Amino acid sequence: MTRHDTTGAQRMHYSDDTLTLLVGDAVEQLRTLPDGAVNCVVTSPPYFGLRDYGGLHGQIGLESSPAEYVAALGAVFAEVHRVLADDGTLWLNLGDSYAYPPGSSGTQGSTGQRADRTFTAAGLRGTRSLPPKNLLGIPWRVAFALQDAGWVLRSEIVWAKRNIMPEAVKDRPTRAHEQVFLLTKGPRYWYDAEAIREESDPAQEAHNQRYAREYQAHTARAAETGQPGNVNSVGVHSRPGKGGRNARSVWTISSTPLKEAHFATFPAELPRRCIAAGCKPDGVVLDPFSGAGTTAMAAQQLGRRAIGIDLNPAYHDIALRRMADAPLPFGETA
Repeated sequence: MTRHDTTGAQRMHYSDDTLTLLVGDAVEQLRTLPDGAVNCVVTSPPYFGLRDYGGLHGQIGLESSPAEYVAALGAVFAEVHRVLADDGTLWLNLGDSYAYPPGSSGTQGSTGQRADRTFTAAGLRGTRSLPPKNLLGIPWRVAFALQDAGWVLRSEIVWAKRNIMPEAVKDRPTRAHEQVFLLTKGPRYWYDAEAIREESDPAQEAHNQRYAREYQAHTARAAETGQPGNVNSVGVHSRPGKGGRNARSVWTISSTPLKEAHFATFPAELPRRCIAAGCKPDGVVLDPFSGAGTTAMAAQQLGRRAIGIDLNPAYHDIALRRMADAPLPFGETA
């Protein structure tokens, strides 16, 4: 029997045949959804210690320690686990933070908000366990906690950013990437590798062809001389007749600024790839931290239905304006 916990009231901001936007605490609103109601989750929660989203009560990211932040996200993803179909996928994007020196104001402005997603001094103001200037490892702390909670951690994808805001640091490299984790409920799940297949590197193709010829020659010599030699690895280097290559774990995607007042939008290409690979063609995509609606917009463009949850209704209004201006779903014409 499917459990549908209605202990929290569902707060509807908008709903039509393809889109549902709910307002409120992520855990409370997730509890209003039935078990297995969604096929794919693509989300980027508020990062630890980065900004205050308008002083809203219950917002995640302002906890006093990494452990408290991880616990808060763990409660959300426990409900995500319930509402995700057994063959569904979770794509989780997180950036990292640094510990502040005691008494330092870091590089944030008076509102605690930054317009970019690159981190120089976001995070704690000193902790008893970590000296100042430590990289906190927040993404991996969260990933390991989810793994301990029963999620299967299938892949770490590195989002390499072409365009980044410069950092005022001279004692370490400038951060130019974030993590995207692919997690599932079990060893078998929906995944369409062909949907995000990459173009082959011409130099790698030449390498593959050269090794294919070498292996073929080795096969011929082995047959003539009777010497043992298995050349099944030919398939590793060259697969004639199949263009492109399986998607790699480094995705180079430019950041895309948003003129309206949401400071942490990720580029639409990021959720587009996740949804194309990890959601059935007729599936439902969920973002429990939907913000300006980038995941929902990508889902609609790919012909999937979308559910977005956010604590701030103003962000849903931004999302609706963005989707009103967005192109039609792929393959459709006016």
